[in-house]
Amino acid sequence: MVAETLTIRPADVGGGRVRYTIASLVTEPAQHAELRASFEAGGFRSPDCEYTIIDNSHGNVGCAYRGLNRLLAEARGAYVVLCHQDVRLLADGRERLDTLLAELETRDPDWAVAGNAGGYGIGSLAIRISDPHGADQRVGTLPARVRTLDENFIIVRRSARTGFSNDLTGFHFYGADICLAADVMGYSSYVIDFHLQHLSPGRKDVSFYEAERRFVAKWGHALRPRWMQTTCSLVHVSGSRLGDFIANLASRPLAGLMRRLPIRTIWTGNWPLGEARTGRVPR
Repeated sequence: MVAETLTIRPADVGGGRVRYTIASLVTEPAQHAELRASFEAGGFRSPDCEYTIIDNSHGNVGCAYRGLNRLLAEARGAYVVLCHQDVRLLADGRERLDTLLAELETRDPDWAVAGNAGGYGIGSLAIRISDPHGADQRVGTLPARVRTLDENFIIVRRSARTGFSNDLTGFHFYGADICLAADVMGYSSYVIDFHLQHLSPGRKDVSFYEAERRFVAKWGHALRPRWMQTTCSLVHVSGSRLGDFIANLASRPLAGLMRRLPIRTIWTGNWPLGEARTGRVPR
């Protein structure tokens, strides 16, 4: 696949540590200008805040997965705020977000991703937003640990070093994707009580359902049951206690059988068979 050309336009930031990077994919510069004015009025200003974008206003040069990964890689902030260009702050601003993130750090030092809407179970949502579906929405007890996040507003703790799938493309399901990636790495995701306005109601079109299909296929494959052969052990992982129990009962005799097979690449615990016989050190 040919690498996409991405345009990064970092803000001018003075010396010192950057706390917040506010990053967006931009198709309408006027919309982003209003977003930035809104955030700056809410206290997200230099010298410890920066604004970065990928400019898609003259054509799509960066989808959400690859574009936002690039923005995460370029970010200097301790927290990277990935938000849609049509997000606007209301009463909650920099001081409020500082407080919420400090509280989240105390509550769960292993958090990696936070947002303002998401799901934590079948039919169970946590929401704090104003959008065309309703003003001042509040659903659930916040902060709420979730399995997915809506993409309008996502905060990534940069030190967690998580990101989006390299083998997915498009503009849907990347909120769920980064939550799954964080979970696999041992981190958690939350909806926090940070109220803002999103001007768009969202849209389900053909691209949404195609992205859904690719998302399910990718993660179904990634989380499939499998045997893992290391250089000194054979283990089975599946997510099923019963499946792992049965497989682990079989793993020791299976490993013993494989050690007796005359195959050059089978590991004996010291050297691969064949090379151990000749006394040659494996490369």
